[in-house]
Amino acid sequence: MTYVIGESCVDVKDRACIDECPVDCIYEGDRKLYINPVECIECGNCEPACPVDAIFPVQTCDVSQSRHIQDNSEFFSMVLAGRSEPLGAPGGAACVGRIGVDTALVAALPAQRTYPT
Repeated sequence: MTYVIGESCVDVKDRACIDECPVDCIYEGDRKLYINPVECIECGNCEPACPVDAIFPVQTCDVSQSRHIQDNSEFFSMVLAGRSEPLGAPGGAACVGRIGVDTALVAALPAQRTYPT
């Protein structure tokens, strides 16, 4: 996985990154967006599109965001609340729609300030 979406996306979910992704690998949880590490082609189009600088390459991740690397992967590999199996790599976010749940890490975060529309 080369790109990950960090904490500044929580309660914002601007979706500009989704519009820029040529392979539809950015999925919508309840409070945050997640990049599928299997489906991502590492083009980087999503990073400059994010108005809150939530997307970053794993290689440049600072300590404050490092927990989101594992968390992003777990969104696809763990059984999330209310689901019977892991999401895995279904072949694009459009085919599954909004997931509507988050990882335990994101679900436990306090409400964040939302991005003005």
